[in-house]
Amino acid sequence: MNSALKWKLIAGSLLVFIAGGAVGVFVTMTIAHQLMFAQHPHGMVAQTMKNRLRWQLRLTDEQMAKISPIIDKTGAQLEEIRGDTGKRVRDVIAESHREIGQYLTPEQQQRLKQMEERRRQWMQSHHGPWRRSGPATPPNSPPPETSPQ
Repeated sequence: MNSALKWKLIAGSLLVFIAGGAVGVFVTMTIAHQLMFAQHPHGMVAQTMKNRLRWQLRLTDEQMAKISPIIDKTGAQLEEIRGDTGKRVRDVIAESHREIGQYLTPEQQQRLKQMEERRRQWMQSHHGPWRRSGPATPPNSPPPETSPQ
């Protein structure tokens, strides 16, 4: 085997390896994003907790019956915390945009409104129009006015 052929094989193998790594990263990031940010069906947290505890602790049906109400309550509390956190994040961002708006030119204020609208549309397309905790503003409402303070 000549030297040029060896280098071509090495380069080809390296490209296949890099392409596989890139696909792996993309798939991992997509799945992680869905698990972390997607809206989960009501009760999914509790059901996941029950499945994990049953499997890892090898719980009996009797034990599951006793702890199930506790897990259901915990799951509901965690879902509420998640919803509250999302609302708080939206509120903080909206407030910062109101504060920033006073230092922007009218053109920049318009760009900021367009950024907010793109984000709102992205959220609706990825999480549905009405999340459990509700969006900061309804989907078809105009973006909030940015007025100097």
